[in-house]
Amino acid sequence: MHLRNRHLLVCDIVLFTITPLLALTLRLDGAFSLQTYIAELGITTVLFLAVKLILFWSLGFYKRYWRYASVEELIYIGMLVLAAVVIQSLLFDALCYVPYFTINKLPHSLPFIDGLLSFIFIGGLRFSVRAVAKSRRTPEVLKLCERVLVVGAGSAGVSLVQEMQRNPQLGFYPVAYIDDNPEKFNLKICGLPVVGDRHHIPEVVKSLKIQKVVIAMPTVAGRVIREIVDICKTTGIPTSTLPGVHQILNGRVRVDAIRDVRIEDLLRRESVETDIEKVATFLQGKKVLVTGAGGSIGSELCRQIFKCSPAEMILIGHGENSVFNIQQELEQLSRIIKQDSQAQTTTPYISAFIADIRFRLRLEQAFEQFQPDVIFHAAAHKHVPLMELNPAEAITNNVLGTKNLLDLAKQYNVQHFIMISTDKAVNPTNIMGATKRVAEMLVLQAARDNNKPYNVVRFGNVLGSRGSVVPTFKKQIAAGGPVTVTHPDICRYFMTIPEAVQLVLQAAVLGRGGELLMLNMGEPVKIVDLAEELIRLSGYEVNKDIEIVFTGLRAGEKLFEELFIQGEEYKLTQHEKLLVVKNASLFIPEHLDVTVERLCKAAEINDANCIVFLLEQIVPGYKPKYLGNHGLTEAQNNSKVPSKRIIRFNSQSHMQE
Repeated sequence: MHLRNRHLLVCDIVLFTITPLLALTLRLDGAFSLQTYIAELGITTVLFLAVKLILFWSLGFYKRYWRYASVEELIYIGMLVLAAVVIQSLLFDALCYVPYFTINKLPHSLPFIDGLLSFIFIGGLRFSVRAVAKSRRTPEVLKLCERVLVVGAGSAGVSLVQEMQRNPQLGFYPVAYIDDNPEKFNLKICGLPVVGDRHHIPEVVKSLKIQKVVIAMPTVAGRVIREIVDICKTTGIPTSTLPGVHQILNGRVRVDAIRDVRIEDLLRRESVETDIEKVATFLQGKKVLVTGAGGSIGSELCRQIFKCSPAEMILIGHGENSVFNIQQELEQLSRIIKQDSQAQTTTPYISAFIADIRFRLRLEQAFEQFQPDVIFHAAAHKHVPLMELNPAEAITNNVLGTKNLLDLAKQYNVQHFIMISTDKAVNPTNIMGATKRVAEMLVLQAARDNNKPYNVVRFGNVLGSRGSVVPTFKKQIAAGGPVTVTHPDICRYFMTIPEAVQLVLQAAVLGRGGELLMLNMGEPVKIVDLAEELIRLSGYEVNKDIEIVFTGLRAGEKLFEELFIQGEEYKLTQHEKLLVVKNASLFIPEHLDVTVERLCKAAEINDANCIVFLLEQIVPGYKPKYLGNHGLTEAQNNSKVPSKRIIRFNSQSHMQE
């Protein structure tokens, strides 16, 4: 059925012309002479027709697409008809007192009955469009579709089934639901039965000839996903899932979001309860600048900030391809939102700015052009072994880059600054962690000196981020192994990228300034367990198809990461997964700026000795692994990058070559 709105308008005019007569017939049980009421009925018909057409047209009723009509559209029709009934009743009563237009013969209940009939007719007409479209799915088409068992009969599962039913060309034919809620057993939702809980999956797959299982449970913990995946493995049927709730933009569940089960799903924790309204209120209408926008954390920050309707987003990064990709993704999402929305929806203006935060003059051009209100600082070098080999790069990017941003934030009166840090800044044993700790100190000092709400958010490893262990393991598995793990007992704290970013945004709202907020990372995960899960997810057996090899700890690498620094006072915030270090500003060295300047000069001449020495002075707890009396760490000693110039200090603490 290819009815367009212009066709529906013609049908409505015909229906609205006959509904007053039908209403009068119902009111008087047909016991009346049409000639008796012909004049009054003609006036009333014209009046009611004009009211409904003007009201419906002005409120966009004829700009809707009815093939996917749902309960929301039914409510919308009801509200429009109710408004029409009220206006018709008022005009009807008014005409009773106008000379020569008296319509006293007609019953005063006529506007109400006419409205009821109009609601039935126009609602029935539009929902018939959807019904006919659904009935056109021929058995031949359905035979080509995969028979799907949907695990989860909640809102996500129902939305998924509805889209599958509307679009059989997608290749999915939903057959039944699985849900652990016994109250749903034997009920039908969208015409599909709920046939049991997760333990019934094997028998349901066999009896209903299921070809694919889709887990539609974006809010459940990874423990539940692991159990369901293990059960599905016994059936030999392909298993897919929806991503976690934070990865479903704008809360929309779509069939194209279905993907293979990933390690992030198996390690997913309980859904993070975030005060989305406060975050949206905080960012709405503001100019938001994100550094490192093309990175794994930065790009997810951009996606979630986009949902909060800022006025403008400035994406800064020095990798043109990655910045281009996230810019295109957001602009495409903006186009989709504008097309789908019936009203004029405002989406943020997206600006991409290619710059390296180490170059202040280039950064200043961005601040001058965009005048940001909020900065999320996600740009950093974070690869531990590489930074051990390249300490000067760690200083210029992590320390000098942060300092440049803070100086410009002060100069251009930026109101909010949120820096993303790492648990490796706690009692660091590596260059990367030490430089991030210095960057933390710079932000806290700027907050204190400028009396601005500048804050630091510290968290652990993020699953799937660039350079992290998961992509490395995946490449090794794809190459046939072996998978290399540094130590059988090494543990790390992990979060998914969306969860980490969601909490960063929450921290931005809760932080009052000069605070260090830390995410509750939960329980640590053994890296060897992570490797084993990835091997199994890839369809192989551990140490049979793919071997795990232990290579030994790398330079600067800890066996266990730490989350707390001695002397820091940790208190709960309004959010259960966020802790705040109330006394973080007390750990700023007195001559921080002077030492940072010396660090940057040492980095300019690539003096690894001096960099390590200065970091030891400025970062309490920094304990690099030295080789005898040579001053260099093992990784630096093996880097074959000689220190061409040596920086020393005299008794007056002046820098000399």
